[in-house]
Amino acid sequence: MAERWQVLITDRLEALAVQILEPFAQVEWRPGIDGALLLKALAKADGLIVRGRMQVTADRIAAAPRLKVIGRAGVGLDNIDLPAATERGIIVVNSPAATTVAVAEHTLGLMFALARQIPRADAGLRRGRWLKEKIRGIELQGKSLGLVGLGRIGLAVAQRASALGMRCLGYDPLYPSLSPPPGEVELVALETLLGQADFVSLHVPLSAQTRGMLDAARLKLMKPEAFLICTARGGLIDERALLTALNSGKLAGAGLDVFAEEPPGRDPLLSHELVVATPHVAGQTIESQERAARDVAEEVLAVLRGQNPRWRAN
Repeated sequence: MAERWQVLITDRLEALAVQILEPFAQVEWRPGIDGALLLKALAKADGLIVRGRMQVTADRIAAAPRLKVIGRAGVGLDNIDLPAATERGIIVVNSPAATTVAVAEHTLGLMFALARQIPRADAGLRRGRWLKEKIRGIELQGKSLGLVGLGRIGLAVAQRASALGMRCLGYDPLYPSLSPPPGEVELVALETLLGQADFVSLHVPLSAQTRGMLDAARLKLMKPEAFLICTARGGLIDERALLTALNSGKLAGAGLDVFAEEPPGRDPLLSHELVVATPHVAGQTIESQERAARDVAEEVLAVLRGQNPRWRAN
């Protein structure tokens, strides 16, 4: 082989990625690497694979003179300085299809948990309280689900919700003229979606356009018996406004897998009786992690070989 590339992996990843890369590249697998050691490793890297932990800043890109490709194991790219990579001619790829099923199923899991008050029932029973007469849930069948964002995950949620007998409303701020598959989603304006939906679920990336998009004014448009779900990115929701809405009875509850700051620390939302919270695990299943590792390794190899990747971000 004329050339043996150097690939640096800076985060936890299934070993399958290393198995795919090793026949063609020297792999330096250093989960959690940072500081001077990171800069030293970047200096000799032709390929870089990260998850969401490492911030691939312009300074770090500048410290990698040989870098040809950055691979993000997962969907979001908000931890990568895309303009800096593009200016250097570095191709950025990700694995957007890897977590689709996992996140869609977790979204539905949060909806069921809120609708049937499962965490409250479980916690009560563990404390010796029999809450049979106090807990009365609602059914998802016949309810309206508003999907903000109609990419892979949003449409996967719609497909599953439709099978449960839910009416799906959809709005996509990035692609307002998007035409989803007929019969699954009814396209409406955001204000209409917020006013009609019994459940509102966010499935958009975090950007300057979407940051804080669910602010106090938009939360007020939601029905007081409605639930808000977010398995996308922290920062999409004004968390202080959400807390106010919950405390004032303007919302029935919220299911949150992501937060503006992670870990969120002593966030009052975490102890709120109307909130079901999970620690950014929507995309973490055995199957999804294997898909992410395989897909990102194959994408990075494709770029190093001079081939066209499937999921190029710049």
